[in-house]
Amino acid sequence: MPVAPAADARLPGLDLLRAIAVVWTMLFHSFVVGGLGPDWTWLSRHGWMGVDLFFVLSGYLIGGQVLAPLAAGRRLDLADFYRRRAFRILPAYLAVLAAYLAWPGFREAPGMEPAWKFLSFTLNLSIDYARHAAFSHAWSLCVEEHFYLLFPLLAIGLMRRRSGAACAVVVALAVLGGLALRALAWQHGMAEDPALARRNWFVEDLYYPTWARLDGLLCGVLLAAARTLRPAAWARARRHADAALAAGLIGLLLCLEVFAARTGLWANTVGWPLLSLSLALLVFAGAGRDSLIGRRPLPLAGALAAISYSLYLVHKPVYHLVQAHAGADLAGRGLLAFAAYGAAALAAGALLYLAVERPGLRLRRRLDAAAPRPGPAARPG
Repeated sequence: MPVAPAADARLPGLDLLRAIAVVWTMLFHSFVVGGLGPDWTWLSRHGWMGVDLFFVLSGYLIGGQVLAPLAAGRRLDLADFYRRRAFRILPAYLAVLAAYLAWPGFREAPGMEPAWKFLSFTLNLSIDYARHAAFSHAWSLCVEEHFYLLFPLLAIGLMRRRSGAACAVVVALAVLGGLALRALAWQHGMAEDPALARRNWFVEDLYYPTWARLDGLLCGVLLAAARTLRPAAWARARRHADAALAAGLIGLLLCLEVFAARTGLWANTVGWPLLSLSLALLVFAGAGRDSLIGRRPLPLAGALAAISYSLYLVHKPVYHLVQAHAGADLAGRGLLAFAAYGAAALAAGALLYLAVERPGLRLRRRLDAAAPRPGPAARPG
């Protein structure tokens, strides 16, 4: 899911990566309206990796906001952190959820999970995907919300201990635990009789649950920790930003091969850490103005990045609405069809951003200005 802009989130490289992530995800979700056709499968089939790129970006940006005051010896104001996250995430999310609940024709699939799962951000833990797929892309918001809730508490505990060994144990548990849990879930799912199960075990047990999706967030947090806690080493590493970009692209190409069998055991064990590491190298390259992708902004990338969250929320139902009114004319037209669907989604995303998301951010800024200036506690960005 797209993440909130922070002080360094407006870097051209990060804007470009955010724009790529949302467009790639939109390409993947073209399956909602029949896909782009066989000639373009190579372009859209791995578009789900766009969400993993968002996770790495989120880990890096939110990780930096949490770790910076703690590294400076200041107290992190948790109430303020959660308030700012709420103003960033909830207005647009609740507006789209209200549309899904009030207007069945808005839904890209007939069935939908009850509202309480969306409101409690537990959708990704108990979804019946075969029957209730509408607004299922909210699963990534659930992962993000769990991260927002738990990571600051974990960071406070680890920074108090100031123990490299404790941090290493947490990282090892997250990586190795994810490997083991995904392997067990895969073996259990493969042992099910599809005729009896009547469920998509891959989505429900492997792809959506938070515990299976920690690799990208972890890699992003490790980048933030390196920048915050080891600034001299970070500065030295920046000299090799373009080499990191090349390594990330090579790793990403390797991941395309690893995930050729997306539901295979190899992909769902070591594939996830490899993908997250490759994407983290791209984020590192974009996290400064000294790399090929970070030196100057590309046209439209900043605008796409700005509306990426709203665009992510609305693109699937907008696809459905366009198909309902013009699907017969667009069928089989490949990229031309995607251009039509994408243009409609862009318009809806921009409208949601201007009408709901941006006013919410303005209200947050007014509340920030009216609040007392932080003393020993630090307000995250």
